[in-house]
Amino acid sequence: MTRLSVNVNKIATLRNARGGTEPNVVEAAKRIQAFGGEGITVHPRPDARHITYADVRDLRAVVHTEFNIEGYPSQDFVDLVCEVGPEQVTLVPDPPHVLTSNAGWTVTDHLDMLKDVLSTFRARDIRTSLFIETDQAQIEAAAAAGADRIELYTESFAEKHTRIGREAAQPYAQAAGWAHDAGLGVNAGHDLNLSNLRDFAESVPNLDEVSIGHALISDALYLGLSNAVAQYRACLHTP
Repeated sequence: MTRLSVNVNKIATLRNARGGTEPNVVEAAKRIQAFGGEGITVHPRPDARHITYADVRDLRAVVHTEFNIEGYPSQDFVDLVCEVGPEQVTLVPDPPHVLTSNAGWTVTDHLDMLKDVLSTFRARDIRTSLFIETDQAQIEAAAAAGADRIELYTESFAEKHTRIGREAAQPYAQAAGWAHDAGLGVNAGHDLNLSNLRDFAESVPNLDEVSIGHALISDALYLGLSNAVAQYRACLHTP
């Protein structure tokens, strides 16, 4: 079964627009898990424009499913992850100014740095994942760097799916096969939604987890949070 990890960054974005504590990120995480969410994802950024480091610390106390922290491996980020001890850390190559993740790692260009960071997390029994595209050389380099998993960057799939449907998942299915052969687990995320998630999940083998934030929280405005979580899980858990 593919796990659904819900990214709660957008809850924090809404809170920060007004100030104060509402909507409450910790309460949202509790409810998402109660409604069947199988993990909580956060991506704290240096400018704290949504999730803050304080949020990450507060969430650790209530996330009883799987806590996944995403981010660029600056020293501050590495220190935070080591302090909090999530079940998984996903490293992304985002520079501080970008609005959202827009590329995967070129692992071969950063191999030594990534080896060092990944070994730091491994020593603390934190599962590691690298945000990556469907390039065989980079997937194999992720394994050589010591990652446990990759997270396939799915923006291109989502864009192509609107034109060609399920066929858009073919490169991701191939990439998942390369990852499996290299001993890597496979996660996925970015622009997955209720229109394309079922096709992706049914087409890509060995898919361990999807991380979905913007689309699910947006759908929750219309459907309610419990219904949104249930509908996304249904896309993944069809018998």
